[in-house]
Amino acid sequence: MELLVFGKTGWGDELFYATLMTIAVSITAMLVGFFFALIFTPLKLSKYKTLNLVGNFYTTVIRGVPELLVIYLFFFGGSGAIMYVASIFGYYEYIEINAFITGSMAIGIISGAYSTEVFRGAIQSIDKGQFEAAKVLGINKFGQFYKIILPQMLRLAIPNLSNVWQITLKDTSLISVTGLVEIMRQSYIAAGSTRDPLFFYSFAAVLYLLLTYVSMKLINKLEVRYSRGY
Repeated sequence: MELLVFGKTGWGDELFYATLMTIAVSITAMLVGFFFALIFTPLKLSKYKTLNLVGNFYTTVIRGVPELLVIYLFFFGGSGAIMYVASIFGYYEYIEINAFITGSMAIGIISGAYSTEVFRGAIQSIDKGQFEAAKVLGINKFGQFYKIILPQMLRLAIPNLSNVWQITLKDTSLISVTGLVEIMRQSYIAAGSTRDPLFFYSFAAVLYLLLTYVSMKLINKLEVRYSRGY
């Protein structure tokens, strides 16, 4: 346990900050994912085939491609795209995107694809008679969404969103390839420095399990409170 003390003699402080980075990336990615889900869920439920095709293309491709490949495409492809645009204006130097932004956006896009399917399924589970009743009462579309769809959608979606959160949390380990120092990257550095990979990778596993356990407890409490209406 001497390897985990805080200060110059141990790796405790480095792993602590790496854990905070993992949490920050996970939360940011989930928020990005919700943003994409709010865009693509209506497209998947649209009556127009073109919009429906766009929504299906997003969820099918992102869920079908390995997460690591999405991160590589976003990290290297994003830099290439920005450099191409910059070259149009006469700037030819290398441009590197911030690793936190790259990782959060890439994982957020992945999270958004799964969240889109969760929201779609939750909305389709709502009794159609409620939509018809809302129209009869003269409630506009915004009122239908805010007062009827959203409350029931969240009640149905929260259990499945907990699975999306676990996927997002574990996917943060993949962004170590971008150089961002989160749990997996810091464990790799510590293992290489001390030549004790078994200890640090095992401790990394404990950290991920602890984060998953605590977050699931919080989500379960939220689910119970929301189901009771307070």
